[in-house]
Amino acid sequence: MLEVQAHQQLKHLLRADAGQWEHQLTLSRLVGRSLRRRDQTRIQLSAGSNERWWLALLVPLCLQSRNTVLVLDQQQRQRFLNLERPRLLQSDLRLGCWSGIHPPNGDQLWLLTHDQLITAYRLGHLRHDDHLVIPEAEHLATRLRDAMTVKLEARHWEELRTAFPATGQGLLDLHERLSRQLFARGSGNFRQLCMPESALTSVRDLLQLTGPAPEPWCQLTTMGMDTWASWARLDHEHLQWQWTLQPLEPLEEIQDLFNTRPWTLIHGDGGCRRAANETPPDRDDPVIRIDLREPPRSEPIPIYAPRRQPLPNTEIYASHLLDQCRRLILGRSGLTLVLADDTALRQRLTSELAAEFGSRVTLDHASDKPNGVICTSWSWWMTHQSTLPEPEQLITALLPIASLGDPLTAARVQVLKKQGRDWFRDLLLPEALAILIPAIAPLRRNGGRLALLDGRVRSRSWGEQVFRALEPWSSLQRLLPD
Repeated sequence: MLEVQAHQQLKHLLRADAGQWEHQLTLSRLVGRSLRRRDQTRIQLSAGSNERWWLALLVPLCLQSRNTVLVLDQQQRQRFLNLERPRLLQSDLRLGCWSGIHPPNGDQLWLLTHDQLITAYRLGHLRHDDHLVIPEAEHLATRLRDAMTVKLEARHWEELRTAFPATGQGLLDLHERLSRQLFARGSGNFRQLCMPESALTSVRDLLQLTGPAPEPWCQLTTMGMDTWASWARLDHEHLQWQWTLQPLEPLEEIQDLFNTRPWTLIHGDGGCRRAANETPPDRDDPVIRIDLREPPRSEPIPIYAPRRQPLPNTEIYASHLLDQCRRLILGRSGLTLVLADDTALRQRLTSELAAEFGSRVTLDHASDKPNGVICTSWSWWMTHQSTLPEPEQLITALLPIASLGDPLTAARVQVLKKQGRDWFRDLLLPEALAILIPAIAPLRRNGGRLALLDGRVRSRSWGEQVFRALEPWSSLQRLLPD
């Protein structure tokens, strides 16, 4: 059987290596079993396992690559082609790879990005027996949403007017009317504003008069006004604007992609399980769910979270944050991360800390000092986590709770409000925890400490849910010198 062959092959490869991940052989057998049975399998790993699944995943693919589609983002694709595949070749494991939106004719592994996956699906190039293999599936909804994004710029309006001269005046009038509405509401460069609700309807009415429209206009005809977010980004300097549309829940927009095909999803603990579970099976066989998470470590993570802290929207919060960061950084010999998604707050804090600690403080950039301090966003840290030294401490200036000022978040919240649901606990809080848990995984491995300086975690009732998600942990009541 395929899983037995994968187990033996991987065991042979790991024979000379010590300290290997304990679940590699198990994961390899499970992937091989899913490929052989062509079922729907979801495998959950612990947070911080995202760099250890490569070999266990690729060995079964070397043995069974026909009608198999490996979906990787650009960063994963570069690692696969430049590092992981050469390692397989050195071990005499051949893995032919086929790129592009058209399927291979032979036994090659079909390698697709999320953008190519959406394009191949829309064009009907995906076959019903293609087995989708998607690692890091906790990011699947976000990556598919980015792949499905439609952006309309000034040149697209001109291309449509050139293609259909008969509707040229109507397009000009509509574009001018929308421009007046947007610039009357917006101020400042590149401000993002929600599009008027009538904008999509007006465009679709015009497109019905033109017949088949070129890309990306043809995609607007199939969009649901209640299932897509729509906003404009204003350029006051050039008096132009860009129209962006994104699906609120991309997995619901392309259910047939997953319901009618076998797939294997590998996702980390703390990832966007809510989004992953929104791919309901539509087959007679149930989805196979396998939990390979490691048991919680007995050593609790030290957390410094003073009980009396100001809220982020108060005037004294910035000075409180600076004072606490000084105390936390002083005397530390390892790397410190200060995380906040508020750009203005992050820049101000970086400047003030640099005045105190000098060149060891950087903004959105790796530090060359062993005791460096990196002030950055949550997304930057999650992207560069694997390439940076493990931090000695992580300072949470602001929890990664999405802002309602973001048009996509506002649109998703509005849908939950209409349904009468608790939009904060059903959407914003789970997605914040989905970022927080894997972000602090390095602290559990190296004994680092976590500082929670966001006053909401102590003053809001949902703060207890944050602490429960971080268990096991121990409280640091005071900061002592090393």
